[in-house]
Amino acid sequence: MTFDSLGLAAPILQAVAATGYTEPTPVQARVIPEALAGRDLMVSAQTGSGKTAAFMLPALQRLTVPHAAHGRGPRVLVLVPTRELSAQVTKAAETYGRAIARLRTVSIVGGMPYPAQNRLLQMGVDILVATPGRLLDQMQSGRVDLARLEVLVLDEADRMLDMGFKDDLDAIVARVPASRQTLLFSATLDPAIVKLAGAMLREPSRIEMQTARTRHDHIEQRLHLADDQGHKNRLLDHLLRDTGVNQAIVFTATKRSADEVALDLHAKGFAAAALHGDMNQGARTRTLQALHRGRLRVLVATDVAARGIDVHGVSHVINYDLPRQAEDYVHRIGRTGRAGRSGTAISLVNAREHAQVRVIERFTAQAIPVTVIEGLEPRVRSFAKPAGPSRRPPGRSSGRPSGKPAGRSFRQGR
Repeated sequence: MTFDSLGLAAPILQAVAATGYTEPTPVQARVIPEALAGRDLMVSAQTGSGKTAAFMLPALQRLTVPHAAHGRGPRVLVLVPTRELSAQVTKAAETYGRAIARLRTVSIVGGMPYPAQNRLLQMGVDILVATPGRLLDQMQSGRVDLARLEVLVLDEADRMLDMGFKDDLDAIVARVPASRQTLLFSATLDPAIVKLAGAMLREPSRIEMQTARTRHDHIEQRLHLADDQGHKNRLLDHLLRDTGVNQAIVFTATKRSADEVALDLHAKGFAAAALHGDMNQGARTRTLQALHRGRLRVLVATDVAARGIDVHGVSHVINYDLPRQAEDYVHRIGRTGRAGRSGTAISLVNAREHAQVRVIERFTAQAIPVTVIEGLEPRVRSFAKPAGPSRRPPGRSSGRPSGKPAGRSFRQGR
């Protein structure tokens, strides 16, 4: 199958050809014809599968035909959980829509000054990419009119629910035309997502792509046991000095830890920087640009900040702290092994984290081997036996980062 066979308009095919792509990915081959037919879709697809083009290309197709009503409001709205994903989707819209005359794409996200966003919105917009909190603020101020909206996309809907955006999503959807087409994308179609889709979509077609259980065969996964923080830091230093590491993302549980680890690595001579929700938009953009251009070898990030990062040069992902949920482990290691490349995912854990590791292994249906580095051997070389059977449901880890109440830090995407 080629893009030419999908029924896309000539300007869009021209833009796709300019990128060098000739064959659609599996998710694109299934989603694009259904979306072009005008159906609502509920899609399970992982990051790195080509899902952004899967919804953006048919959305752009609508924009090749003028709207019957004049106005400054968007015809396509893409809701995303984070600023980084917003930048990725905006770039895709500009890339694939380059041959469509007078197409305007605007991104409005938390961290960007309101006056700058206000000027962009005043000029009119065809495609609006936004985080839910900031969009709702602009709607309540009367600066965004969704009366002309034709296509609503919920990208990474599972993450938006995790971040506490359910009420914002409800408020936004209540103010968009009932005649719209709605496309919902999520890593998994769990009951919460199905319930959300039931309230927002009309008789949607359900498309489930490759699941988290089978998608990481090209990524080598391993564990290193760490006795304490000092031992963990020595392991991290050793791993990053391997010449096989092109670029690495190191995941921490908290923003403070991200700053501390990044400063420590920088002091040791690594080209390292932190990325988290407390940084202003300018600092975040500069850090991501440095990563994309290869000037940054190590990015130390929290889960929310790193969501949506797509850098083909990332050869290693290192879990300095284990994630709270098994789903987040899958998203983390998916930052490496992009575009068909192989990758390496390493977790630094202590012997008492046996239960968390087992939850991850059950969720991914993959055993993660424990590896020992000569000269950095742990005092305890195997996991401690759990105190008792876990009563937590699969996919949930055993704890939360200290000092953070459940769900509050995720509002940084606003």
